[in-house]
Amino acid sequence: MPYLNSNADTLYVSDLDGTLLRSDETLSQFTIDTINELTSKGMLFSYATARSLVTAKKVTSGLNTHFPLIVYNGTFIVDNVTEEILLANYFEDDIANVFEELFANGIYPIVYAYIDGVEKFSFIQEKCTVGMQQFLETRKGDRRLKTVSNTEELIKGNTFYITCIDVPEKLEPFYKKYKDKYHVVYQRDIYTGEQWLEIMPKKASKSNAVKELKEILKCKKLVTFGDGKNDIDMFEISDEAYAVENADEELKDIATKIIESNNNDGVAKWLRETY
Repeated sequence: MPYLNSNADTLYVSDLDGTLLRSDETLSQFTIDTINELTSKGMLFSYATARSLVTAKKVTSGLNTHFPLIVYNGTFIVDNVTEEILLANYFEDDIANVFEELFANGIYPIVYAYIDGVEKFSFIQEKCTVGMQQFLETRKGDRRLKTVSNTEELIKGNTFYITCIDVPEKLEPFYKKYKDKYHVVYQRDIYTGEQWLEIMPKKASKSNAVKELKEILKCKKLVTFGDGKNDIDMFEISDEAYAVENADEELKDIATKIIESNNNDGVAKWLRETY
């Protein structure tokens, strides 16, 4: 692992969507050049995203750095080069009760699981909400797509992530019910405005994954960047935490400082000026 050869004692971790990525889900050339230049000089940089490895690598294809990635909101840490899973979190058997309650209330989520050792996300086409259909449109051609016909097929495999996209009236009660038992993120999607409820294993969080990555890389200090509520736990364990100008107000309240927005290369400018 080439990143283990660095003598750097600070780990820099950025969220992707709304933070490092611009509003059109791309990286600016300035951001690409900045991170590539600084990591070539020894900066240890990673990102922690709700995205999967597949979609994260797609939108960060200009980066030539070799660093472990935190994906699915901390469910996995994955080696960027070999794609080896360095840390994994899966649901226990009691997740079956959650599925039963969701189905009983007319909520049919997108379910992420390893099925026979292969990563898939399953959904019932006929049960998809408009928000789910919009999301799935952006994933056309994804090798992980798996359309199923019933709930028995929907919950097959070793499940690690559940995404519900529906109206707040249906989702909010489940956020309140499960937020203490699991790691739950309840927020509006920054691109579509649709309400999302994401349920993960309790130990799956950006903060836990970042702490593990810090240990792997033998770093003493942590500097983070973010924009959303799913970055709060990561900010809380950071030595320094910077919220972009477009960030959620709740995140801004606990930030070390507010930096320029995602569309103005806030993270890259801070790194170039400060590193």
